[in-house]
Amino acid sequence: MRFDCTRPLRLESGLEVPAYHLEYTTHGQLNKAGDNVVWIFHALTANSDPAEWWPGLVGQGRLFDPSIYYIVCVNMPGSCYGSIGPSDIDPYTGRVFYHDFPVFTTRDMVRAYQPLRIALGIRKIFIGVGGSMGGQQLLEWAIEEPELFTHIVPIATNGRHSPWGIAFNTAQRMAIEADGSWRLRQEGAGAEGMKAARAMALLSYRDYHAYEQLQSRREEQRFEGWGCLHGVGPDIRTGAASYQRYQGEKLARRFSAFSYYALSLSMDSHDIGRGRGGMAAALGRIQASTLVIGIESDILFPLDEQKTLAGLIPGARHRVISSLYGHDGFLLEFVQIEELVKGFLKDGAGVTKELINH
Repeated sequence: MRFDCTRPLRLESGLEVPAYHLEYTTHGQLNKAGDNVVWIFHALTANSDPAEWWPGLVGQGRLFDPSIYYIVCVNMPGSCYGSIGPSDIDPYTGRVFYHDFPVFTTRDMVRAYQPLRIALGIRKIFIGVGGSMGGQQLLEWAIEEPELFTHIVPIATNGRHSPWGIAFNTAQRMAIEADGSWRLRQEGAGAEGMKAARAMALLSYRDYHAYEQLQSRREEQRFEGWGCLHGVGPDIRTGAASYQRYQGEKLARRFSAFSYYALSLSMDSHDIGRGRGGMAAALGRIQASTLVIGIESDILFPLDEQKTLAGLIPGARHRVISSLYGHDGFLLEFVQIEELVKGFLKDGAGVTKELINH
């Protein structure tokens, strides 16, 4: 579904967007009180339908069951899945934005969602949940409107994007910039560079042990393809080399380099303490009951970042899940996440019997 906002939105950069649109998906029905809401925030390259990319957690009989909850997810501004993004028309020039698309910070994003929340009749969000960049947006909103959320569950995320994370994102943008087509104002520009960028990103999403187990080398490999620079490694049809190339190709078939570039800048902008007296002061404003989840093997958003969040959010709990998949574990470890969230909700004050028994 599409939400059109005709009210201007002033971005943190000072630029004003005169109007914008958001693509969003809902599952279930809003109750009369307007408070049975689960608001899910997606990560970097996902879309607005969590039933597609979080099937183990969203759907009939799942943790977030549409027969109980009104589930909402909005596509991030800057994405290529329906919300305002680089492929839209710049109202000031009449041309497609492409490289000129304004950077939406994570704070700008949640401010863009606020009119949609009001239009949907949502008075209270029972639980907000998001991993990675989705968790960054969740924290921003829980600080912007502290009374809106009853519970929040930020997963594998942080309060300020780290120099380590910015370095990874910068290297990926450099790969896109190195693509000879990147400066062309046309769809598909930078696609080859984005393939390389995705391969870089995967190194931060997993770790040494994940590659060793999931993409391990065979004991014996042919010594072919090594005689000149045309060779790209031992038996490129299998193992880590083919996996990296496959993931790059896979993303290029469904995503835009313009969006990938823009959203990585949005992630780099993330700093909940900006203009609020620092991170501690900002997190101290959160009133929602909070469960912060980290992933033991996550090297992109390491556990220290989640420990910091839990230590500064009043009354927050911190739990850790184990996963072979590193940062990607927040997309795959359905059972562990469900157990932690169920336990968290059962222990929470004021949770109805219906929700507890779910």
